Amino acid sequence: MQITDIKIRKVFEDGPMKAVASATFDGQLAVHDIKVISTKDRLFIVMPSRKNPDGTYKDIVHPINAEFRSILEEKVISAYFEECEAIKSASVSELDD
Repeated sequence: MQITDIKIRKVFEDGPMKAVASATFDGQLAVHDIKVISTKDRLFIVMPSRKNPDGTYKDIVHPINAEFRSILEEKVISAYFEECEAIKSASVSELDD
């Protein structure tokens, strides 16, 4: 299965959640609400989940193995950094006008 597209839907300045992304697989399946989370050590992704009646959360969709999770995480975080650069460039461009 190939990751054919990653879109950063929203970027957050404050708090540990830095972005919400969508990923498309083989140009045929989209997964929304993948979150980019920041800790003091690193960025990682959290898959879409729902809250259970007991207050715990359960992933709705998730990678089956660590290798694919690593690939997905790398691509989503890379897209997040690209989006941050685009936002920064747009801000600098607006200041120059």
